[in-house]
Amino acid sequence: MRLAGKSALITGAARGIGRAFAEAYAREGASVAVADIDSEAANRTAAAIGSGAYAIPLDVTELDSVEQAVRSVLTRMGRLDILVNNAALFDLAPIVEISKASYDRLFAVNVQGTLFMMQAAARAMIARGEGGKIINMASQAGRRGEPLVAVYCATKAAAISLTQSAGLDLIKHRINVNAIAPGVVDGEHWDHVDSLFAKYEGLQPGEKKKQVGAAVPYGRMGTPQDLVGMAVFLASAEADYIVAQTYNVDGGNWMS
Repeated sequence: MRLAGKSALITGAARGIGRAFAEAYAREGASVAVADIDSEAANRTAAAIGSGAYAIPLDVTELDSVEQAVRSVLTRMGRLDILVNNAALFDLAPIVEISKASYDRLFAVNVQGTLFMMQAAARAMIARGEGGKIINMASQAGRRGEPLVAVYCATKAAAISLTQSAGLDLIKHRINVNAIAPGVVDGEHWDHVDSLFAKYEGLQPGEKKKQVGAAVPYGRMGTPQDLVGMAVFLASAEADYIVAQTYNVDGGNWMS
């Protein structure tokens, strides 16, 4: 098992991509903290995974909650080897309709949350002196602008930039910071995304989802399972010499 004996913390892990990563890490031998603002869902996910997982409450926008989540892992496991910054929010609107509330909410979760989770985890990893792995979730939206998705695109571009800067800073402590940039990933969150596009583009419900799936060179939308291989790889010793990179896992939607 590639992660045997490792201790991992995954934010936003109660469902979707985060849950798929938690399940995969547990299969690979890691003990996984399923961290989520929805404590009940986190408990259900951890119970479903089994003895390799446990739930902890986490609001990535609150620094006290961030610090407590890391302390909880250290108290239970004595170490933190892997952090996955997966928690994120999505919203869209034309430039002239973007609200301050939406802007603040997305940056608080997608950027502030990523930065200060990295900080808290890195401090714990540095104190232990055995290095670690930090994986940030970026997006193809961070590679380019999109007419209705300015704020979300900006947050994911920031995630890529933070990955580069943190990666260069922390590698001296043998902490590898890298990122995954998914494309369009099917799941319950896409019902929300589809409804927003329907509102602003005058589409029927489900039409945007069909369009984006058809546009993927691979021929379909991604699934959380399509991202698992990269997540396990970047958390493993096989990625020890990889620093500050963002990997596209998107069926060919973006080349860089």
